[in-house]
Amino acid sequence: MERGRRPGLPAGGGKAVWRALGYLKRYKLETAGALVSLLLVSAANLAAPQMVRLAIDGGLTQGRSAPVFAAMGGLLAIALGRGLFNFLQGYLAERVSQGVAFDLRDALFARIQRLSFSYYDQAQTGQLLTRLTNDVEQVRTFVGSGVLQLAASSAMLVGCAVLLLSINPVLAVVALAAIAPILWLLRVFVGKMGPLFGRVQGALGQLNTVLQEDLRGIRVVRAFSGEAREAARYQKVNDELLDNNLQIIDAIANNFPFVSFFANLGTLVVVGVGGMLIFRQELTIGELLAFNSYLGFVLMPIMTLGFVAAQISRAGASALRVFELLDTQVEVADKPGARVLPPLQGRVEFRDVRFRYAGGEREILSGVSFVAEPGQLVAILGTTGSGKSTIINLLPRFYDVTGGAVLLDGHDVREVTLSSLRSQIGVVLQDALLFSGTVRENIAYGRPDATLEQIQAAAEAAQAAEFIAGLPQGYDTVVGERGVGLSGGQRQRLAIARALLTEPRLLILDDSTSAVDAETEAAIQGALDRLMRGTHRTALVIAQRISTVRDADLILVLDEGKVVAQGNHEQLLASSPLYNEILGSQLQPGTVEAA
Repeated sequence: MERGRRPGLPAGGGKAVWRALGYLKRYKLETAGALVSLLLVSAANLAAPQMVRLAIDGGLTQGRSAPVFAAMGGLLAIALGRGLFNFLQGYLAERVSQGVAFDLRDALFARIQRLSFSYYDQAQTGQLLTRLTNDVEQVRTFVGSGVLQLAASSAMLVGCAVLLLSINPVLAVVALAAIAPILWLLRVFVGKMGPLFGRVQGALGQLNTVLQEDLRGIRVVRAFSGEAREAARYQKVNDELLDNNLQIIDAIANNFPFVSFFANLGTLVVVGVGGMLIFRQELTIGELLAFNSYLGFVLMPIMTLGFVAAQISRAGASALRVFELLDTQVEVADKPGARVLPPLQGRVEFRDVRFRYAGGEREILSGVSFVAEPGQLVAILGTTGSGKSTIINLLPRFYDVTGGAVLLDGHDVREVTLSSLRSQIGVVLQDALLFSGTVRENIAYGRPDATLEQIQAAAEAAQAAEFIAGLPQGYDTVVGERGVGLSGGQRQRLAIARALLTEPRLLILDDSTSAVDAETEAAIQGALDRLMRGTHRTALVIAQRISTVRDADLILVLDEGKVVAQGNHEQLLASSPLYNEILGSQLQPGTVEAA
């Protein structure tokens, strides 16, 4: 066990819990109010047995009515105060916990938005979702109720011990000795909980990953009759989650019956020894009843502390996962003193660029060098795995080079701010992703302040205006998640309109239209041609069409991470066997040839 680590807490869990408690600083008044209210409730609970003692010893035993009425008034005041302060502590504690959960979710989402693509290359979406939902909820539950229960139980424990000793020290020592085994049982219980809770959260994250993959790939599953296999895969992870949860239940079931046994044994000892003291007139009936009440109050916080300790273990495991994500280094970020990139002319230079993915052993790009002048159309083609997609990922700094430099108008992209860099680059990918929202909102995603007239002009240029006009609410039609409800060609044209609206000086696109019919392909190609050639912008295209490479000003032929040939169509036809091979085997006919 790590030195200084409490039993049951995962390594680093204690520090993670303390760090989570640091979020209470923003809610000092509410936290203080909840704590004071809870302490007043504890004080009221401790005062109640004294009212009972007063009524029995002063009224029933001595035959006087005044103590009885005084005790009844005291109990009524205690009940009213306890109800009021119970409400206050519950209300304030919930406000605090919800505030902390809000702050954590906000911070996590902000971090996810900034994390480098290399992180997502290795992370599982389901695990990320679990951290933002279930793990945050576990931390919230502890911060909202666990901390207050810990404070209240500690106060009750100390208060009850003092009152027990004040009533009868001998009986107090006997009672506390009788319940000592409970402390040992709870320590064993807490020691088992920490690792179990960590495994539960991990299994829940894996379950979410499988579920998310199946929901996104449901068409593939159905197409290959994979329902039974996927059900078996889900059941395997679900069985693991069930097994871990059952182990927690087993730990509870195996420990708490013994806790109840020793608690009842303590009560039996107190009644027996207390009865003897009453016969010897060393204890009154009212004191015995008060003593027995305080003994119950001692057992209650001890039991509560056991559950809170288990809660701390669970919160520690979840807090570790939350802060692990929050502390993940953002590899691609603005350097100190990064300057704003001036308006681009469009000159692109790759200078001896090398790149290797995080954890990878093979260089994806090995000394790639080329220059694209402003206004040129650059077609990129090559063998599978040659690094085509990597080149277009390096321009907007989705990744940083591991060697060499990428320059725009002579500016190293690592030396300028990300916002000024990406705001001048338009990206149209083969998978045209749309968000839940209206058509208008999707087109204006990169330029939210655009007017309807500007959005319509972009749609017209992307040859999307006609099908938008046929939608039920036109530009205000709501599209489903990822553009469900629209065809592939419609989504692609909306993505082109989205890129057009930002008026980029540098355009990056995947020229694939293989998933659409011939008529839609022709429409998309016309929109792409207008997008590539309009306003003399520089365009880099992963070419899938003969017409694209034939019209390109510069063609880059990649093989095994190197530019093995570059030039225009005629030059490469005469000088590059690989270009001729790719031209004949991989590229689709263009619209001109197909006509």
